[in-house]
Amino acid sequence: MENSYQKFAKDVLIIGATTILTALCGIILLPLLTKTLGAHDYGIWKQVEVTVSLMLGFVGLGLPSAMTRFLPAKTNREETREEFYSAFCVVFIVTLVVSIILIVSANFIAGAFFENATQIVRVTGLIILVWSLNLAFLSLFRAFRQMKRYSIFVIADAYGQVGVIAYLVLSGHGLLSIILGVLAIRVLILIILFFQVRSQFGIGRPRFHRIKEYLNFGLPTIPGMIASWVVTSSDRYVIAYFLGAASVGIYSAGYSIGSVILMFSGVLSFVLPPTLSKLYDEGRMEEVKTHLSYSLKYFLAVGIPFVFGAAILSKPVLVLLSTSEIANEGYLITPLIALTTLILVAFQLSGTQILLLVKKTRILGVTWIIGAAINLILNMLVVPRIGILGAAITTLITCTLVGAVIAYYSFRQFRFNIDWLFIIKSLIASVIMSLAVWKISPEGTLTTVLTVMAGIVIYLAVLILLRVFRKEEFEFFKKLFRLT
Repeated sequence: MENSYQKFAKDVLIIGATTILTALCGIILLPLLTKTLGAHDYGIWKQVEVTVSLMLGFVGLGLPSAMTRFLPAKTNREETREEFYSAFCVVFIVTLVVSIILIVSANFIAGAFFENATQIVRVTGLIILVWSLNLAFLSLFRAFRQMKRYSIFVIADAYGQVGVIAYLVLSGHGLLSIILGVLAIRVLILIILFFQVRSQFGIGRPRFHRIKEYLNFGLPTIPGMIASWVVTSSDRYVIAYFLGAASVGIYSAGYSIGSVILMFSGVLSFVLPPTLSKLYDEGRMEEVKTHLSYSLKYFLAVGIPFVFGAAILSKPVLVLLSTSEIANEGYLITPLIALTTLILVAFQLSGTQILLLVKKTRILGVTWIIGAAINLILNMLVVPRIGILGAAITTLITCTLVGAVIAYYSFRQFRFNIDWLFIIKSLIASVIMSLAVWKISPEGTLTTVLTVMAGIVIYLAVLILLRVFRKEEFEFFKKLFRLT
């Protein structure tokens, strides 16, 4: 019988493997799109991505998050069906209205931010509708910790898109055809998800009995999600307005590499809410604190050396994955975004999860709204003067302030152990690794790849020499792998 830690760790391994596989899709698409379509069209592609992420932040009314908070404790199948389909219907209606508005106003939006690509904006509206429904279905799998099933659909979506995009690009098709291809893949995934959920859970009649409780939990998270988007993504719109789509493409390429560690934090942020909710509701506070402590530690074990590596290797890696034009202008963005991501995720893992557990979602919302206002004002002032570098600097400043406020209010609820000695040792190992990588100073594809691998080996070797991991941790992972 596996305990909660082993179940959590197994879920992390499954979602971790999924995240790595899907992250590879992003790495594949970066050179595929930049080297064939150029910085301008790549910039519009990224505008589509950030627009979808913005809309998904509020059309669901926070109901997918509410599902992962309330459904894990459900044992009655009929109650599960009723509550899920009630939430699903609300998501569908709201998203349909928003998508129609986006399609109708496509001319204005395209003129301001998409360089008059009106048809692409209209297709984006349809993608938002389909993907919001997909996320609602996937939230059901997440709530009941069916991580393998969830992973299959996520991987199918990611690699289905890569396959279609690669075929269209190599066949000489343009960006509109690529966006239509993405829509087709997500419609197919939606159909399969519907039949899968119907087979497992059946069809329930929405009665909306608990929808008020769901909305009371979910709605306060919307301002925070939108404000979070403003802080982390609205700079693309500011750059597009003042500098054009090509600058968006250059900035986005550097941003994509710098935020790679989000895939590691995304694993923890995905698995933690349903796991912690169940433990917290059962009064198992020591296990809650242990999960948080280890999650922060293992994220920092990856995040700290990544920031150091990004500061030294950003330019050769961008040359490898994009174009010389993008690398020459975007390499300074990568380390700034890497540091921003490290700080923000560390504060979120130590703060946001706690506030969600104790249902203090309004604190998150207010904090992110204030941060969004600061970020937007700074971007409007800085980007016209110092360009894309200014956007990266303002993002770093804002995320640090927001993260610190979230951590302050969360630790007023309860605290958990933070391994400061480990953080110091990780910094030491990262400095040693950085000196070795700097000495190599790689040029060319093979040398860059080998240097990255050498840096990882050096960092791990120093950690082992510094005895970072305790004996009980090794024993835990031995048991874990015997169960998987």
